[in-house]
Amino acid sequence: MQWEFVVALLIAIPVVLFPVAFVWYLNLGGIYAAIKEARQKRVAREERTETVAEARQRIGEVLKEQPIK
Repeated sequence: MQWEFVVALLIAIPVVLFPVAFVWYLNLGGIYAAIKEARQKRVAREERTETVAEARQRIGEVLKEQPIK
């Protein structure tokens, strides 16, 4: 190969690969954010479910203690 062609390749390869790497980085960042958000929603849903179950249990206990009029 001629030296001019080698220099052109050395200049062109990073120019082509930089945008590709940048888009790849953005995609991975979006995937990470979506997974993180889904985990947070799942944890919140599980906490809410436990809270509702505990509240129903307490209400049941209170109703058992009250005499029927």
